[in-house]
Amino acid sequence: MSQKKLTAEQSGELLKVLKNRFEKNMNRHKDLNWEKIQLKLEASPEKLWSLNEMEETEGEPDVVNYDKKTDEYLFFDCSPESPKRRSLCYDYQAWEARKANKPESNAIDKASEMGIELLTEEQYRQLQELGKFDLKTSSWVKTPANIRELGGAIFCDRRYNTVFMYHNGADSYYAARGFRGSLRV
Repeated sequence: MSQKKLTAEQSGELLKVLKNRFEKNMNRHKDLNWEKIQLKLEASPEKLWSLNEMEETEGEPDVVNYDKKTDEYLFFDCSPESPKRRSLCYDYQAWEARKANKPESNAIDKASEMGIELLTEEQYRQLQELGKFDLKTSSWVKTPANIRELGGAIFCDRRYNTVFMYHNGADSYYAARGFRGSLRV
């Protein structure tokens, strides 16, 4: 866990970036207060590290919701196109099953390494209510077990001003398909 901590300088820089994005995109988080969010982030260095991982891969993380029951803020990757974590199979099982032309990794393990979760289809649709995302790319989303057990996985994108959900073999990967993550703080 010690390696999953930013220096004071890195933390300060990331907090500036996040605050700036927060202020520029108030439509994503009406009635939320940055100072409260920053206090939570400063008290959770491992979460700040995960947000930095999202930022480093051009995910442009931003606050999209607050859960009063759990007292947690929800961050999503809000980059216009799928973040620069692409050409990945869905999960390790799919990656392992590939006999030839294996990609570098898979979306589930990459998200886990970053300390984040893949968006669910419902979360992806919530994100799309805040803007227009994935007009040229697509993003793997959390796949229900019954689909995954049959070898498939699902992904979403936005085309023709409509959000679509599709299926593909979990072992497939494309340069234009990545994944969007979520983080609770």
